[in-house]
Amino acid sequence: MLDTRELGRRPGSQRQVVVTVPAPPELGIEVLRVAEGSPVDLDLRLEAVMEGVLVTGTAQAVLHGECVRCLEPIEDELVVDLQELYVYDDIRHDDSDEELDDEASKLEDDLLDLEPLLRDAVVLALPFQPLCRDDCPGLCVECGARLADDPGHGHDAAIDPRWAGLQALQPDRDQNQ
Repeated sequence: MLDTRELGRRPGSQRQVVVTVPAPPELGIEVLRVAEGSPVDLDLRLEAVMEGVLVTGTAQAVLHGECVRCLEPIEDELVVDLQELYVYDDIRHDDSDEELDDEASKLEDDLLDLEPLLRDAVVLALPFQPLCRDDCPGLCVECGARLADDPGHGHDAAIDPRWAGLQALQPDRDQNQ
C-alpha cells in the first residue's frame, strides 16, 4: 500500500517513489515465478489527476522456474512497465460509467494497493512456455535422458509386445553367418 495523501487532490502534483517491497505470494505461473518475499524494485511516479491518482513506472524482479522441455532450473530478471489510474473512492459518476466503476482500481482512504497491478503486469509479461535456451532439445521420450547432455542419444527399434513372442522362434543371426 502506498500513501497518496502527500499529493493532495491537486491535479498536476506528482511524486517520485523508488522503493523495494517483498514479492507477494504466487506471483507468476507454475513453471516460472517470483519467489515469495524476494525483493521487487519499484520505480514509480504518482500523479494527481481529476479522477484520482495515475501511477506509472516499472517493477524489476528476479524470476525462478524450470524449462518446460528439460526441467532444468531457470533464473532470469524481469522488468515490467506499470500504469494504472486509481480513482478516488468518494467521487460519484453518472450511470454511463457504471461498468467503468466495477473495473476501475480505487483508492481506499488515500492508500493505493499495488499488488493487483503488479500481479497482472508480471503474469502477462511471462513467457507461456519458458525455456532454458531457445534451441533446448528437451528430454528423451523413452528414457527421460536430457538430450542437450547427450546429442547422439538413441535407442534400438522398439518391438511391438504383441509380436515379441516370435523373437524366440527366430534363429540366432550370429550362428547363421
